[in-house]
Amino acid sequence: MNVGNGRIGRAITDYILSKAEDSPYRYYSLSDQIQQYRKGYYRELENAQRGACDVTDWLLWFLDILTKALRHSSNVAAKVLHRTAFWQTYATTPLNERQVQMLRKLRDDFFGKLTTDKWAKMMRCSKDTALRDIKDLVQKGILMQLEGGGRNTAYRLTITPPISPDH
Repeated sequence: MNVGNGRIGRAITDYILSKAEDSPYRYYSLSDQIQQYRKGYYRELENAQRGACDVTDWLLWFLDILTKALRHSSNVAAKVLHRTAFWQTYATTPLNERQVQMLRKLRDDFFGKLTTDKWAKMMRCSKDTALRDIKDLVQKGILMQLEGGGRNTAYRLTITPPISPDH
C-alpha cells in the first residue's frame, strides 16, 4: 500500500465530512484520531482489500474512530468551558500570583493530593507562606480541606474539573 494514497484518502474523507456538516468550522480531527490508531487503520484497510472485499469491518472500525474523534473534541470543549467558568466564578476574588499559578496547575495538570509541602516546593516559597496562601483560598471557598489532618493535611478545589473518559 502506498502511504501517499492513505494521506490522500484521509484528506478526502476529512473534506467530505466537512462538506456534509455544512459548517465552516471543524471541531474534531479524524486524521489525528486515525494517526493515533494507525496500526488498526492499516490492519483494517489491508483486511478490507483481501478476499471478497467485504468492507463491513472497515466501516465499523472507521465509525468507531469517528466516534472517538467526536468524543475527544467534546471532552476538550468541556474542559475549556469548565476552565472558563472556574475563572469567571473567581474573577473578582483577589488572588496573589502564587495562588493564580497554583490554581492553574490544580485546574489543568496536577496529580495527587495538595499539601502545604507540595505548595511550598512548587511555588518556591516557605511552608508558612504556603499555609497562608492555602488558608486564604479555603476562606474564599476555592479550596477545601480533605478529611484527615495533621502533617498530611490535604486540600482540593471546591469546583473540580470534569474527568474525561479518554484519559
